[in-house]
Amino acid sequence: MSSNKSVHAAEGGQMETARPSGRQGLIKPLRTLLDTSGLIAIFIVLFIALAVAIPDFLTSRNMVGLLLSVTIIGTIATTMMMVLALGEVDLSVASIVAFAGVSAAVVTSASGSVVIGALAGVAAGALVGMFNGFVVARFGINSLIATLAAMEFVRGLAYITSGGDAVMITVPGFFELGSASFLGLTLPVWTMIICFVIFGFVLNLTAFGRNVLATGGNPEAAALAGVNVRRLKIIVFGLQGLVAGIAGVLLTSRMGLGDPNTSMGLELAVISACVLGGVALSGGVASITGVLVGVLIMGCVQNAMGLLNVPTFYQYLVRGAILLLAVLFDRWKQQRRQRA
Repeated sequence: MSSNKSVHAAEGGQMETARPSGRQGLIKPLRTLLDTSGLIAIFIVLFIALAVAIPDFLTSRNMVGLLLSVTIIGTIATTMMMVLALGEVDLSVASIVAFAGVSAAVVTSASGSVVIGALAGVAAGALVGMFNGFVVARFGINSLIATLAAMEFVRGLAYITSGGDAVMITVPGFFELGSASFLGLTLPVWTMIICFVIFGFVLNLTAFGRNVLATGGNPEAAALAGVNVRRLKIIVFGLQGLVAGIAGVLLTSRMGLGDPNTSMGLELAVISACVLGGVALSGGVASITGVLVGVLIMGCVQNAMGLLNVPTFYQYLVRGAILLLAVLFDRWKQQRRQRA
């Protein structure tokens, strides 16, 4: 999924993507705001329209529910953003969530320890992510194909681990992971917020983030500039698996059981939110602010359909339309950058 986008080496051997000449002199936060201002405007208009049209939309109870409903997508989108910025994609995140949740449930019930069970789930996710990265980086297999295979393989592991049925959790303390709250927000919401802060910092203010963008823009040039592309891919996919594992453990805690059938289609929702938020499918371009707005737009639309009792069949149509619009929007932005 790599592109031929031009890049140049910056001082210190780091790489950064080329930008339109009119914005070269602007500081990075201002450039990011300008790049995502259109999307932010769309979100504000959508939010106001839903608040006016749907009586129960703006209630505090619904706002808390909306925030909680986007935690899984939002949390995983922070690392999917890094994967896409690298010029790759990960279709196995939904299966990782299911496998991590089942692993946590099985180990927690067997050991009687919430800590050991949660760590087992997170470790299971991280190992799968690192395996994906190793296959992609070492053998040069297209990540679309590699993670498609992993999606099936890991879902099978979830079924085998659980024996084909949902695993009930026998340790009551495990449920507190999903229900514990601080300042009115539950642990899953805080986890999503922390992920946005951490990966926003990593993407914008570290050499690692700049190397990810540079590699997504032009992997050959990045390698010539001294970036260890193989190691970078393994780390990014490992982080993706780690975060998906954390999301799987928290989801299992909220549901009260480890279900191998959970999160079907989650990968498309996560990718849609990222692309809608301005992350280029061809790599090299990503914005944490854009991803946040993309996640909120997806959540608002889903929440509104729930409040309006839109039948599930039609909700699939809407989600598919959002994904199509996101891809068309990404294509339009690529063409605009090429003309700039």
